[in-house]
Amino acid sequence: MNTLSYKTVSATKETANKQWLVIDAEGEVLGRLASKVAILLRGKHKTCFTPHADCGDYVIVINAEKVRLTGKKLTDKQYIHHTGHPGGQRARTPRQLLATKPFALVEEAVRGMLPKNTLGRELFRNLKVFVGPEHNHEAQQPKTIKFNEIK
Repeated sequence: MNTLSYKTVSATKETANKQWLVIDAEGEVLGRLASKVAILLRGKHKTCFTPHADCGDYVIVINAEKVRLTGKKLTDKQYIHHTGHPGGQRARTPRQLLATKPFALVEEAVRGMLPKNTLGRELFRNLKVFVGPEHNHEAQQPKTIKFNEIK
């Protein structure tokens, strides 16, 4: 047997077959939706997955304001950030975020499930979240997929 014929093939950003996918978030649980979107962004659903390369797809999430939170997370969960000034720690609940920036709930949940390095920041740029059923990426001819079809 010729062992030299077996080569490990690593996908690169240029050779990755990237697609545009649309996911409807209406009625979906936030954490379950975010984990599926993170898998699609990372490219773990593809056979050519390479951990150090951006080989995932572009994901468009529509109806972000209609996502569900289970239990008492709508009032009890807190998103904490710091302004950078002394005593500048601020906290917001998901209810407050939904009133001002409904897309931020999905973005924060997905960002937390991506790697915390330069690759994760690059992958996060492939996520587009929209409030309502309309999006402005029709030119890319995105493929609509059902939430249950994602493995």
